[in-house]
Amino acid sequence: MIIGNGIIANAVKSYDTDNIVFFASGVSNSLETRPSEFEREFSLLKSVLADNIEKKLIYFSTLSVHDQSKQDSPYVLHKKAVEDYIKHYSDHFLILRIGNIVGNGGNPNTLFNFLSTRIRNDDEFTLHLKARRLLLDIEDISKFLGSHCMQVENKTINLAYPYYYNLKEIINAIEKKVDKKALFSEADEGDFYKVDFDQDIETFFFGINSQDYLETLTQKYI
Repeated sequence: MIIGNGIIANAVKSYDTDNIVFFASGVSNSLETRPSEFEREFSLLKSVLADNIEKKLIYFSTLSVHDQSKQDSPYVLHKKAVEDYIKHYSDHFLILRIGNIVGNGGNPNTLFNFLSTRIRNDDEFTLHLKARRLLLDIEDISKFLGSHCMQVENKTINLAYPYYYNLKEIINAIEKKVDKKALFSEADEGDFYKVDFDQDIETFFFGINSQDYLETLTQKYI
């Protein structure tokens, strides 16, 4: 059973089964502040869990819960509350904390979508020099589930390519793909937080260097 119809829901369609609930519905914009949006996701999750208590629940959370600069944001507080609820009320769960997803479509506010749109349209933006981002090919969610997670229960896993990209690396890769120069000013600010990755993540991405991973993302999705 898949709850949701967005980019993550589409990515896990090949694993749709009656005994697993993939909860991929809810607030996708990390800048959201309206309580009604968070309450809608929470209410839906409680209902789905109550109706499928015997099934395994796979919930897609966010690596932003590790970001100390966002601990008071409504989005992070909401994700933490949902995670805690699942851990308390579900006997069979897997929580995947996802990095910055890169794929076709999806939320226009995601990092790649935002930057590619600004560069294509010659729109100016501010580059935060201290910012670092953990990226994840949307296809790697389904691949990781298939190779590592279908038998894992009652665990929280941080899922992203384990390299901290600075924004200039990402911008340069997009510039190369679209053959345009980005128009930006620089600010000596930005957030950066460390994430502990399981050995399974290191193994999953073993042999793929950071430049190749980034180039693959731009070739596939820009």
